[in-house]
Amino acid sequence: MSLRHALLGLLSDRPASGYDLLKLFETSLANAWPATQSQVYTELARLADAELVTVSAQGPRGRKEYTITDAGLAELRHWLTGTTPVQHTRSDLLLRVFFLGVLTPEQGREYLGWLADISAQGHRRLRAVEESVDWDEDDLSAYGRIALEYGLRFNAMRREWAEWAAGQIQAPGAGAPAPGRDGGRI
Repeated sequence: MSLRHALLGLLSDRPASGYDLLKLFETSLANAWPATQSQVYTELARLADAELVTVSAQGPRGRKEYTITDAGLAELRHWLTGTTPVQHTRSDLLLRVFFLGVLTPEQGREYLGWLADISAQGHRRLRAVEESVDWDEDDLSAYGRIALEYGLRFNAMRREWAEWAAGQIQAPGAGAPAPGRDGGRI
C-alpha cells in the first residue's frame, strides 16, 4: 500500500482537507499505514499534479479541500484489483525470538513478557480508537471496522503466543522447548 492509495481511498468517501485527512489517519489508517503531516501534504500536491485529485474548495489561511477525480477513482480501483499486495515478511520482533538461546532463560522470558505487554497495549489502544470513533453507516466505517478487528485479533493472538512462548523456555540443561500445539517444530 502506498500513501497515495490511502489518500485516494479516504477521498473516495468524501472531500476533505489535508487537516481532515490527518485526523482520519489518526483514527483509522495509522494502525495499518501511518503518515506524518508533511507526507500527507506532499502527497496531496503530487496527486493534484497528476490530476488524481482536484482542489474543490479553498478557505481561510490557505485551507484546501480535495476531491478525488474520475482518474483518481480509476487509479484506486486498479490498485485494489489489478495489483498484488506486497506481503512484508520481515519482523524484527520475531527474528529476535530465533536467537533468544544466546540469552539466559530469564532474559528470554523477559523479552517475551515485553512482547506480550506491547501487544496488550496495542489491543487497548485499538479498543480506545473503536470507542472514540463516531461510526457511520458508510463504506469507510464498515470496512474500517473490519480492519480494526484484524488489529484487535492480531494483538490478542500475539499476546497469547508470547505468553505461551515464555512458558516454553526452560532452565539451562533442561532440553529444548516443547514442540508446538500441533506437535511440529519450526
